Amino acid sequence: MTEETKKTTAAEEEAKVETEAEEKAEAPAGEPAEQVQSLKAKLETAEKAAEAAKDQLLRTAAEYENFRKRSAREKDSAFGDGVSHAVTQILGILDTLEMAANAPTEDEAYKKGVMMTLDQAQNAFKNLGIEEIPALGLAFDPQVHNAVMQQPAAEGQESGTVVQVFQKGYKLGDKVVRHATVIVAE
Repeated sequence: MTEETKKTTAAEEEAKVETEAEEKAEAPAGEPAEQVQSLKAKLETAEKAAEAAKDQLLRTAAEYENFRKRSAREKDSAFGDGVSHAVTQILGILDTLEMAANAPTEDEAYKKGVMMTLDQAQNAFKNLGIEEIPALGLAFDPQVHNAVMQQPAAEGQESGTVVQVFQKGYKLGDKVVRHATVIVAE
């Protein structure tokens, strides 16, 4: 074979290979293109489902966290309400002990016993977080004081100042267990 014939045959074979490749690409190209489109549609559907599932999981996690916090608040509130109720029942006893401690008596052992009992009750209140509401000499605060009388202000006293405490008030945190019963200067 001559050199020209070899070149022509090689060019023909190359053209033939290219034509076959093009025919293969064109003929079955419709079928794989449909498969690609189908797979893309399935992928988009799966991605949307995954996104929806992720969103649902995040919402469920947030709801659970809110539920956990709300349950903890309700538990703390219920405990505080229980303590407040129990303290309310005991305050009458504490008032009586304070009257007994302030009453004049000749029996020192009796007075010492009352004072020890009063100290124990006050320590128990302290351990429970119950605090006495300060009142005497302070400005009247309707949030924590209950005024039962007004009397003319003495010299140097401002109007609206608590001048006498009839009954001590107590609070648990920010919650008033019993308002202080007071007399206020006019």
